[in-house]
Amino acid sequence: MSKAQFDLFARQGDLLPTEPASYRPDPAKVRIKLLRLLDQARAADTLPWDRKTTRYWQTVFPQMANWLPEDEANQLRLDFRHELERLDRAA
Repeated sequence: MSKAQFDLFARQGDLLPTEPASYRPDPAKVRIKLLRLLDQARAADTLPWDRKTTRYWQTVFPQMANWLPEDEANQLRLDFRHELERLDRAA
């Protein structure tokens, strides 16, 4: 607890942080997650996820790639899309 939290006459500005906390993903962790998903798709003969999970990754994978350098992100999106198309044809 901050000192201001014990002070009944503290100003509101003393109780709240001066800047809101921001969340910025670690690109290295994002890369690891995307590569694991891509490896999972590459190793599969059929879709490795149920329909709902597949739709989720079709939406989230490209968005997660936004945290990586543009060239790398574009290549990962393309590779993932190709794997999903390959798996869809195999079904």
